[in-house]
Amino acid sequence: MSSVRAVRGATQASANSAEAIGVATKELLLEMLSANQLTPADVISVIFTVSPDLNAAFPAGSARELGFSEVPLICSVEINVPGALERTIRVMAHVETSLSKSEISHIYLRAAKSLRRDIAQ
Repeated sequence: MSSVRAVRGATQASANSAEAIGVATKELLLEMLSANQLTPADVISVIFTVSPDLNAAFPAGSARELGFSEVPLICSVEINVPGALERTIRVMAHVETSLSKSEISHIYLRAAKSLRRDIAQ
């Protein structure tokens, strides 16, 4: 039986460019899907946030390129906390899955692993 679950993830773009944001977003989403045995069809909605220094592209555009064409997506800017990790893309995906909460893999890549050392791969 499927349940609705939230899957979290974060990564760091190498630069504030459309290409770097796209590469980082796609890498993160693909890893989140793979680790949780999901496809875009299992995704209900996705919230993307970016650190204030990323404004060259919307992460949602990269998700569309991966097949998220029928998934509601929204992008927002994170709170500008002094000392926060730069060039960070965060994701919260709501999905339908048979995995339990404890079986969900939350994915933190690149320097974003420092954000959640307790659960980062």
